[in-house]
Amino acid sequence: MILHLTNLLKASFKSIGKNRMRSLLTSLGIIIGVSAVIVMVGVGSGSQKRIAQEISALGDNMIIVFPAFSMRGGVSRGAGSFNRLTMNDVEAIREEATLVKHVSAVVMSGGQVVGNGNNWNTQIQGVDPDYQHIRIWKLKSGQYLTDKDVRSSRKVAILGHTVAENLFGDMDPVGQKVRIRNTPFTVIGLLEEKGNDARGQDQDDIVFAPSTTVMYRLKGDRWINMINASAVSREKIGKAQEELTEILRREHKIDYGQENDFNVNNQTAITEMASETSRIMTRLLGAVAAVSLIVGGIGIMNIMLVSVTERTREIGIRMSVGARGIDILTQFLLEAVVLSLSGGIIGILLSMVIALGLNTWTDIRTVIEPLFVILSFTFSGAVGVFFGFYPARKAAAMNPIDALRYE
Repeated sequence: MILHLTNLLKASFKSIGKNRMRSLLTSLGIIIGVSAVIVMVGVGSGSQKRIAQEISALGDNMIIVFPAFSMRGGVSRGAGSFNRLTMNDVEAIREEATLVKHVSAVVMSGGQVVGNGNNWNTQIQGVDPDYQHIRIWKLKSGQYLTDKDVRSSRKVAILGHTVAENLFGDMDPVGQKVRIRNTPFTVIGLLEEKGNDARGQDQDDIVFAPSTTVMYRLKGDRWINMINASAVSREKIGKAQEELTEILRREHKIDYGQENDFNVNNQTAITEMASETSRIMTRLLGAVAAVSLIVGGIGIMNIMLVSVTERTREIGIRMSVGARGIDILTQFLLEAVVLSLSGGIIGILLSMVIALGLNTWTDIRTVIEPLFVILSFTFSGAVGVFFGFYPARKAAAMNPIDALRYE
């Protein structure tokens, strides 16, 4: 039985080898389909992992408190349009929260920074000393902000790598003077380079200063843009979020049944939301790419039907010398499967080359999943069986006499 199957397989390879170009073109749909599925799923997997890493890099068990949105004429004015977050809220969290390890106000402003005869337009963030631990910002040189800096609203600043490079070049800016909106600041620190985030934004194009300094000297407002905090552990994030909500509701004198005038999100929720969006896109891309496999299978069936017609007399001769219908069916089915699996192997190799190219020359991160490689290869074989069965059955059902008379 094994010897018989081996002979049929050899005959299938011989038949395919007679028309190499046609066989290659027949397998092209499978090649494109398999490589497209693997690459698309790889891009989706790479995107999910990159999002998870980017969000994880945002901070340590981070919780973010945003102002709520307001309504005008029945239309939402957007997140942050109803801001009641103050420094008192930050102090209340710092004093009362038992599940929060670090907390910091975040006051955002923007402006022209002038130093060393150069100027650079950037984002200014007013933060507290805990912000360094929440967002895991490391210093390349100098020192970070202190509680005294915040209490005294000192005019000190920490420069991101991009700002420092554009103002001072390769020179260490620590100790130098800069002007932000005509207000003089002393540079006390230089941040380590972080690079771009998942959205392609430069994380190093930033200046940190004490939250009170930015609020009163640059922004001229009493409201803070957000509050960043970190839970004592990853397992306690949910409980810490509930604790923050209770404290802020009490501070804002929100009665039972009334809606919050703030929103609290945690790192886990942000990660899950972003990952779910990426997973949906991966499934859609994979489904679209899988259509190519179906199209490739139809191409194999079409060519196999042509092959059956071209080899009608050969089929008649084989039957007349003792070949059974099952032998004919098996040979043609093997030819379809060989074509399909060969396309699958080439498609896998092509996907590896494409993934390597994307990872090397673009910002697209592609992670090839071994499971999907195996599934794609298996599915390509299944496509060959499914679409090759009808032509094989048609060949096996021929009448030997009619087949010998075929011109």
